[in-house]
Formats: sequence, C-alpha cells, structure tokens
Amino acid sequence: MNASGDKFSQESIGRARCEELAKSSSFYRKVYSEIEEVGWEPLRRLGGDLTFFSFHIQDKKGRAHILEIQLDRDYPKSKPSVSADVPYMFTLQWSTTSSRLKDVMLQFQKHVDNLQEFWSVLDDIDKSLCVVDAKQPSRASPVRRIHAGNDCILIVHVNFNDPKSLPECRFIGPEPQAMDINNLHMMCRRNSKKWSFPFSISFNRSKEKSFLENLECVLGTELPRPQGLQEEDDHQQVDCGICYAQFLPTGDFSTEKTINKSLYSSE
Repeated sequence: MNASGDKFSQESIGRARCEELAKSSSFYRKVYSEIEEVGWEPLRRLGGDLTFFSFHIQDKKGRAHILEIQLDRDYPKSKPSVSADVPYMFTLQWSTTSSRLKDVMLQFQKHVDNLQEFWSVLDDIDKSLCVVDAKQPSRASPVRRIHAGNDCILIVHVNFNDPKSLPECRFIGPEPQAMDINNLHMMCRRNSKKWSFPFSISFNRSKEKSFLENLECVLGTELPRPQGLQEEDDHQQVDCGICYAQFLPTGDFSTEKTINKSLYSSE
C-alpha cells in the first residue's frame, strides 16, 4: 500500500474509533465533533482515549508543523495543553464556554505566521553556510554552529523577535587557533555598528542587506560555503566535509571568546 493509501487507512481507523467512543459519553461526543470541525485530513496521531492527538499544518512558506494537544478529562473547563517545535509557545486564549479545538488551531496558525521571518533566516543559514550537525535542525532552536574557517566555529543566536537584527555571537576553537579566534572576536566588535537594519534603509529596499551579507560584513570575512553550492555543475553530489561533526578538530576547545551583550551596546 502506498503512503497516501496507508494514511487514508489510518485516518479511517481513527475516525471509526472516535465514532464508537462518541456513543459512550458527552466528553467523547464533544471531542469527536470538534475534530470533525478541524477535519480528519490534518490529524496525524490520536490517543486511544481521545485525550491526546496531533495535527499537521503548513505555514506560508510550505514548512510542515505538528501541533500536539493534550486534554484533561474535564475539558473544556480546563484549557488544552499544547506543544510544538517552535522557539516559544503562544499563550492560548481560552473561553470555557465558547472555545473549541478549531480556535486552538487558528491561534497556532497565527503563531507560526509570526515566525516566518525567523525561520527564513535560519533556512538561509542552513542552506548557504556550513552548519555543524545540520541534517535535521530543530525549528525550535535559534542557535546555529557555523564553520568559520581555520577550525573556528561561530555560534550565532538569532533573535526570534527581531531575526534580522545583530545576533549574539560566540567563537570557539582549539588552542592553536587562539589568534584566529581573537581576530574574529575583535573584528566583530569593531564592525558591529556596520550591521544594516531594514528600517534604516526602508526608502530603498533594493539595497537592503541579507542576514548573511550583514554577518560577513561584521566579521570582515567571507564564510565557507558548502561545496555542493560551489560546484552546481558537478553531476555527482559533493558533500561539504567540514559541515559534519566527525571532521571537526578533536583537540581541547579551551580557547573561547564570547560576544553577547557587547554587540548590542551603544559604545
């Protein structure tokens, strides 16, 4: 059976179980009717007692998201507990007399819509730079570990409230690269005011710098690119070896320079 057929079969089984349970109590009847409102197609998981389930949604960029919902037995007097792979959860607005599961879904949809720019910045980093352990990056994490050359690792913390702003940066590397780390650290401090904010050039958005352009400007150097991007004409896919943890230096990463609040200061 193909994937679509298997999904249809699971959906049918879940719906049949809900219909059967709905006959036994008002709680099950209410949950069943509210799942019907949301629709069975986005349903991905369903607990045997109908107190746990998950729904799939897509955001404006086509990214897939799973919202997990847990119900107490006194639902809807107790609002649902929700979880998802996002940097922070929204505050669920809930009325015990009028709110339903479809309202939870609408609030979650609005929440992921508000995070579009944040995820676009992270997707750009993951696609364009050599990110350590980037095979399945979490959409909840604002942190990326980027190979900066000469065995140095740049750790950036993207602000999910203002993703195009200057990120917090930290550099780590083996002891022999202390000079390179110091140079990156000092260059970043010196150039921090060169970060171009979108609002400062809104009159000419064609000149607006991307997050990556800003980052390289502040660092004063071009960051390594995955070899696959540099050799598009090569018929054989070339993996970027420096993007994988097993190729990182195994020595003591005892030299560390930290840039946190100093990047945000007005000095």
